[in-house]
Amino acid sequence: MKPVGIERPEAALIAFDGVSKVFGLGASSVRALDHVDLRIDQGEFVAIMGPSGSGKSTAMNIIGCLDVPTSGRYLFKGLDVGSLDRRGRALLRRRFLGFVFQGFNLIGRTSALENVELPLTYRGIPADERRKRSLLALDRVGLKERASHAPSELSGGQQQRVAIARAIVSEPSVLLADEPTGNLDTRTSREIMDLLSDLNRQSITVVMVTHEPDMAACARRIIRFVDGHIESDNRTMETA
Repeated sequence: MKPVGIERPEAALIAFDGVSKVFGLGASSVRALDHVDLRIDQGEFVAIMGPSGSGKSTAMNIIGCLDVPTSGRYLFKGLDVGSLDRRGRALLRRRFLGFVFQGFNLIGRTSALENVELPLTYRGIPADERRKRSLLALDRVGLKERASHAPSELSGGQQQRVAIARAIVSEPSVLLADEPTGNLDTRTSREIMDLLSDLNRQSITVVMVTHEPDMAACARRIIRFVDGHIESDNRTMETA
């Protein structure tokens, strides 16, 4: 396994260099990504959009080190992720990436605090330090007073806030959000987007997949995929 954490100051945080991803073989193969070039720098808030089958989810899986390109290179902080074995990619995810999903993915039989502590438990952080850092993460999302509540005692929006706290408790460089408002009503969705924007202003890079234009408009950059290619890549009015 090659070491994780090699950084080059001039390198993009995330870079695709001619990345292609092909599923299947022969006549039944599907090219989900086709020679995609992409650069995302530290501190950006990027929304990735596109119709079903456009390649946006495949791109997100590669960024999250959950999959690897068939060809081309994915560079994270200048490190060729393709040079890592499965364990090396897992270490990179654990050290640098936080994940937020549409379905919250909380453990129902444990408290909000225990859910947030989970990534630190995997890293072997002592109990006192886990609790301290997890309470701080819950405080950042406005839920410190609900630390002892089970997920079933929380609203959908509160559950997503717990999921975000769990994602940021390890202080990741990048927060990857896959349809984070997909199960929420409009008002609660706006609250979650305000929270993601606030975290981005606190130096966390946010990359979000969404099919909702109103939510994508909260990002500072919108990338649209179509048929495995980037169709457009635009800054929003706020930062244009």
